[in-house]
Amino acid sequence: MKLCLLITQYVALRRSMGQHFTSCEYVLKSFALSTTANTDVLDVSPAQVLCFLGSPTTCNWHRKYYTLSKFYYYAISRGHISSSPLPKFIPKLPPNFVPYIYTDDEVRRLLDATSSYRKTYLVLDPVTFRAILLLLYGAALRISEALSLTIADVDLDDGLLTVRGTKFYKSRLVPVCQQLVDAMTQYKKYRRSVDYIESAGTSFFIGHKGHNLKIPTVQYAFRRLREYAGIHRTDGARYQPRLHDLRHAAAVNRLIAWYRAGEDLQKLLPQLSTYLGHVNLSSTQKYLTMTPELLHEASIRFEQYSLKGESNE
Repeated sequence: MKLCLLITQYVALRRSMGQHFTSCEYVLKSFALSTTANTDVLDVSPAQVLCFLGSPTTCNWHRKYYTLSKFYYYAISRGHISSSPLPKFIPKLPPNFVPYIYTDDEVRRLLDATSSYRKTYLVLDPVTFRAILLLLYGAALRISEALSLTIADVDLDDGLLTVRGTKFYKSRLVPVCQQLVDAMTQYKKYRRSVDYIESAGTSFFIGHKGHNLKIPTVQYAFRRLREYAGIHRTDGARYQPRLHDLRHAAAVNRLIAWYRAGEDLQKLLPQLSTYLGHVNLSSTQKYLTMTPELLHEASIRFEQYSLKGESNE
């Protein structure tokens, strides 16, 4: 059987089981394209698989490997092949990526630098850039979610954002604080002052020339902004602070605030998970990187509980 046809059948099976399977489908179709046109599944060689997997020192290698391994298990179980061409040796995963947690001072520096980090603004003007950063940090949104917001999705009267079709294929309502409502109201006034279209389906955030903003555009602008603001990692990590790390910082800093306020984290963590749009608490745990400040607050809380327990003995 042709490889591309078998992949199509496999994807259809997984989706019939209620799975979206979008990212895995992309990997499998990329794999089919990497082989010779109309290749039979029996003719795929180990060398072709290794070429597709790429460098074994990346997480992407493992993502491709496990996607292909399940596909080949399916192919073997259906009698299309007798053995898998995947490598037998699986290298160790690289160290877990550690997000950068911006301090409040660093967030202020980023916001202040939006008006001066470059002399000309070809696509992203300072007012729009600042509003996007405020929303990413204040509402802990993904950049894809922020840029997908339409005029109808931003209800400033009730302080609610409607985030549609998120990473986990669900929509959610995101309440925002009054300070963030005020900031978005100011941006909306600016939007009107430059005569951007305001129909319900129009993007809330618009580029300098009235075009819809693309994720790479904002990411590139952020890299230049971060460098201009002098914010760099000093922990030896492979990656410099990213735009997406604003979301991590929002989650961690919220947890620190709850610790300091003496809140019940067992009750509030599920709420944070829902607010972030996660399907379970384990996804939220990845965001809660242990910074020295967070560790300090957790230690204080543990000490308080320990002393309380001793007094009850």
